[in-house]
Amino acid sequence: MKIVRFALAALAALLVLQHPAVAADKENMIYLDLKDGRVAIELYPDKAPNHVKRIKELARAGFYDGVVFHRVINGFMAQTGDPTGTGRGGSDKPDLQAEFNDTSHVEGVCSMARTSYPHSANSQFFIVLATAPHLDGQYTVWGKVVQGMEFVHKIKKGRDDQNGAVDKPDKIVKMRVAADVDK
Repeated sequence: MKIVRFALAALAALLVLQHPAVAADKENMIYLDLKDGRVAIELYPDKAPNHVKRIKELARAGFYDGVVFHRVINGFMAQTGDPTGTGRGGSDKPDLQAEFNDTSHVEGVCSMARTSYPHSANSQFFIVLATAPHLDGQYTVWGKVVQGMEFVHKIKKGRDDQNGAVDKPDKIVKMRVAADVDK
């Protein structure tokens, strides 16, 4: 009997290690449902507490549901979070103060989009498709994809001659805090 319990414990540990989203704190995990599958994003409340709070607040309100990826540059990033789909919109919440941190912009990192003014982040964000060190310390990193990056790479890309603007863009199907889904 002890051998069976040990084997089951070992198997459970292996599954948790292979699927980090399963092991993470569900209150600090976002499920981003795309047309091709679910993406799990681990939130970084220790690095960007106010940005994480905003993302969770908007996700819980259903703000991101149906919002398009209006700017997607192949090999760089996929941007969303503007309900107008133009890249100029945001939520009705006040803009956030920057929380630049030491997290590098590597594949899967989620960062807030903003204007040239550092304290203008609101609801728009981008997911990095490939390492982009020139963004480090310039944009607030609030999380990272820990599962489903293959679905992020399938988001329809924009045109190079249009700075990544996407014709008939893909949308966020649904975006929720994992704790609210996995009850």
